[in-house]
Amino acid sequence: MTLQQDSLGFLLADVSRLMRRAFQQRLKGSSLTLAQARALVYVSRHEGVRQVDLADMLEVQPITLARLIDQLMDSRLVERRPDPKDRRAYRVFLTPASDPHLAAIEQVAAEIRAAALHDLDKQQAATLLLALRKMRDNLASR
Repeated sequence: MTLQQDSLGFLLADVSRLMRRAFQQRLKGSSLTLAQARALVYVSRHEGVRQVDLADMLEVQPITLARLIDQLMDSRLVERRPDPKDRRAYRVFLTPASDPHLAAIEQVAAEIRAAALHDLDKQQAATLLLALRKMRDNLASR
């Protein structure tokens, strides 16, 4: 290891922070905040997710998520439905109005991915993604 800033944790944190910043800058002018965009993407990946589980995925407090979902509902992008197995819980679903927002989010994400992977060839990019997935799986299973 050379310098502290080149350690794995610091590099991953820096790349993540810079990607979030780039995403937020490209989202300017959108009606969505970065937090709302993240929530919308997670709902799209886990349609019908319970609110409490979505809060865990996003690593936010349930009350914070409730406000985010309220904002997305006000924009008619998601809807809450009662959980048929737990009358105290709600599940979150997309509405058709979310489609153009998700497409715009994916477009911005693709631009940022391309910039981040710019000087890597296809094999290097594939190896990087494989290694990151393996690291995530290793840490998630512990």
